[in-house]
Amino acid sequence: MENTLLKSAAAPRNKVQAIVMTALFAALACVATLVIHLPSPTGGYLNLGDTVVLLGAYLLGPWYGAVAGGVGSALADLISGYAAYAPATLLIKAMMAIVAGLVWRAVREKQGGTLLAGVLGEIPMVVGYWLYDALLLRSLIGGAAGIPANLVQAAVGIAASALLALSLRKSAYVRRKFPLL
Repeated sequence: MENTLLKSAAAPRNKVQAIVMTALFAALACVATLVIHLPSPTGGYLNLGDTVVLLGAYLLGPWYGAVAGGVGSALADLISGYAAYAPATLLIKAMMAIVAGLVWRAVREKQGGTLLAGVLGEIPMVVGYWLYDALLLRSLIGGAAGIPANLVQAAVGIAASALLALSLRKSAYVRRKFPLL
């Protein structure tokens, strides 16, 4: 049963390839998060990591994409001195990839599918960080201060991942290696 679940969940054709690609996307998510690092009003920061989290969900599927996005983004928090956010980031980015990956599977052949998957995938990010900031600040209203910055990050992640996914879909090689795309 487990082997069947892994086979259906993995975009790559074998388990070793799936693990290697998951590790690669975790590293890419970490680097993309660290490259541009703009502080936000609530003590967090804006970054390009969402682009890789969403792209990983499209290419690897929801489950491997969740591991890659969650681990890579949480690692970036640890490296950059935001350890208090790492546990939340792990869960939030994993949920983001699961939602985006599941929606992508359902709508990838439809016009605007990448945008829909991205928008729905970013909802857990915006809501998750709002609630986590509210927990840290002990105020739902105070936690809401980060929503505008998170919406900007979400918009950039949605647009960039959609452009990358559409470009990558044009390659027969990429489609062969990542059949979920």
